[in-house]
Amino acid sequence: MQINDISSIKDTSKTESNNGNSRRDFIKRTLAGTALLSFGGILPGFSPKSYAKIIGANEKVRVGVMGVNSRGFALASNYALQPNCEVIYISDVDSRAAAKCIAKVEELSSSKPKNQPDFRKALEDKDMDALVIAAPDHWHAPAAILASKAGKHVYLEKPCSHNPHEGELLVATAKKYKNVIQMGNQRRSWPNVALGVKEVINGSIGRAYFAKGWYTNNRASIGIGKEVAVPTWLDYELWQGPAPRMAYKDNLVHYNWHWLWNWGTGEALNNGTHMVDLMRWGLGVEYPTHVTSSGGRYRYKDDWQTPDTQVISWDFGNDKGMTWEGRSCNGRTNEGASVGVVFYGEKGSIQIEPGNSYKVYDLENKLVKDVQNDYKIDARNKMDPSQALDAIHIQNFFDGIKKGTIVNAEIVGGYQSTLLCQLGNIAVRSGGSLDIDPTNGHIKNNNEAEKLWKREYAKGWEPTV
Repeated sequence: MQINDISSIKDTSKTESNNGNSRRDFIKRTLAGTALLSFGGILPGFSPKSYAKIIGANEKVRVGVMGVNSRGFALASNYALQPNCEVIYISDVDSRAAAKCIAKVEELSSSKPKNQPDFRKALEDKDMDALVIAAPDHWHAPAAILASKAGKHVYLEKPCSHNPHEGELLVATAKKYKNVIQMGNQRRSWPNVALGVKEVINGSIGRAYFAKGWYTNNRASIGIGKEVAVPTWLDYELWQGPAPRMAYKDNLVHYNWHWLWNWGTGEALNNGTHMVDLMRWGLGVEYPTHVTSSGGRYRYKDDWQTPDTQVISWDFGNDKGMTWEGRSCNGRTNEGASVGVVFYGEKGSIQIEPGNSYKVYDLENKLVKDVQNDYKIDARNKMDPSQALDAIHIQNFFDGIKKGTIVNAEIVGGYQSTLLCQLGNIAVRSGGSLDIDPTNGHIKNNNEAEKLWKREYAKGWEPTV
């Protein structure tokens, strides 16, 4: 299915699914037990078994988790801690990661999930309500589409897609199958971050006209990989899935694929998506008119392909703009923080800090408001920056399933934020500058750049709505 214009598509996350199973219908109708759970996680003094005694807590959302080596392990653990959830499947192409995660989920919830390495087979189970996707980027959209076709709701880690075409397919998928697709832009649900962004929207600093975001780290070289035999614990064929086939190297799995275009999307989408989403939210913008980007693999000479140093700028007509700076291999902070966003307005500025906090400054740079974080945060932790805060986002996902609540990171907005980062990558790979149609985000008059709108797929693996 070719998508040419999604400008008329608005919110597509609904509560109903095509599966008429009576147990699942009851999940969607019941509200019992959710009032106590609005902040997620295990309340002090309660164990998972204790929660089972609360009226209504037994009607749980049953989920499968796909990809559990790192971030997926943290998500599976967090879902297992939620009293209104049962993790019933673990799917991973790494048998070691699956075994470790299954043991952890059983420890946390006293319920042992099934080991199903191929998530597509897990989707056949009518008792599964939702799929949590934390596999590599090239699997995000194809897996979400398959899950939606199977009548499941989807919790999809960022970025929502490997390329813009897949993002459009996801929006069309949610519209067609009317399921809930929550993107892992968890900061949309962090209370003080949301308050800070709302201050921007409500005019606390006057008209906000510019925002900057950034991410810094000090990542090591990934070296020059050697072609070796695929390890016995890895199903490399399924790991590659929809991506064109490439030989296995000893420096690819599990994290370094982020920096290779065949599977990954670079730092701009790995971490930039979070900050770009906040900037887009606060400025109230959707698609830009112009995008520029500069950068490259500067720090080391190795197999890393995506930029380790990058600056992306977006113009939204003549009255708003924003930039994002990523430095993967130099940990020097900006504005005293490793990651963050600053909004600039006619009357001052607001800085969204790494954790659940923000500060307001006047035009003379005087601090006039300081809203502190009361959760533990480690912004550079690639696995689990904040379990308690992420639980709020998970509970919002459940509210979308059970109550019909519009989720905080629905897929249309998730696609728009992902697209901005993808346009930055396309720009840096095709000359540095793009003109964009502000009605739909498509590239104008640039044949070379337009070639990167969509990827090639392994034969028989092309995603379709």
